[in-house]
Amino acid sequence: MQAVPDATTPASAGGGDAASHLAIEGVRLVYDTSRGPLVALDGLDLQVGRREFVSVLGPSGCGKSTLLKLVTGLLPPSAGRITLAGAAVRGPRPDVGIVFQQPTLLPWRNVLNNVLVPIRARGASVRAHRDKALELLKLVKLDAFARHYPHELSGGMQQRVGIARGLVHDPALLLMDEPFAALDAMTRETMMDELQQIWMSTPTSILFITHSIPEAVYLSDRVAVMGPRPGRIVETVAVDLPRPRGLETMADPRFIELTTHLRSLFREMPEAEA
Repeated sequence: MQAVPDATTPASAGGGDAASHLAIEGVRLVYDTSRGPLVALDGLDLQVGRREFVSVLGPSGCGKSTLLKLVTGLLPPSAGRITLAGAAVRGPRPDVGIVFQQPTLLPWRNVLNNVLVPIRARGASVRAHRDKALELLKLVKLDAFARHYPHELSGGMQQRVGIARGLVHDPALLLMDEPFAALDAMTRETMMDELQQIWMSTPTSILFITHSIPEAVYLSDRVAVMGPRPGRIVETVAVDLPRPRGLETMADPRFIELTTHLRSLFREMPEAEA
């Protein structure tokens, strides 16, 4: 049985290019609160290669969602730097897509027009992107539902619309904030498999936030583990399982070894700083 890789494992261990596409270097974030400064992140380093799928695991309150806000440019870091495709992130970027925990679809728009929302928001031509939106709906197996409305879809179908919407403008990076957390166990497994297929069909890098260790191992090239506040990466684990993965992967001894190792990291974590 192979040894579990440590944080020195290169970014190219999975499907990603070795070159860092997203680079987060020495990032620190301090919030001003009524009780004084609160250090949310401190000395956080993380890289995501081109076409790489990286998951971030961490205890509640460690700063995972804050990290996504920094990467989107919605928050500036107090120290350190974030670059995407070699350019500093200093505000919202048109080459970043986001999929939220809830699909947040507009109930008065049909599926096709919900996918096109980012195009309208950017002031781009809806007509020019219509074929792209229909292509993505076919990719997420919803082309037959293009004229349906959100209330006519199941939770998993709505989340697939959210994924298509996040990809419609061809982002270089897709950020996913616990997108399957609200789904039942069986739907969640189906969505894991479908997301893997979607990602393997696109040139997009993915930074995926989750609380699920099996989900992270199943989907990822690497899993980055954050420690309690102030958040930082305490270990990065390469997932050296062949793709495409299927549900039988979860019975693979290597899969079990990796999930066991990640669970052990959480058992050994100290309490968050006050």
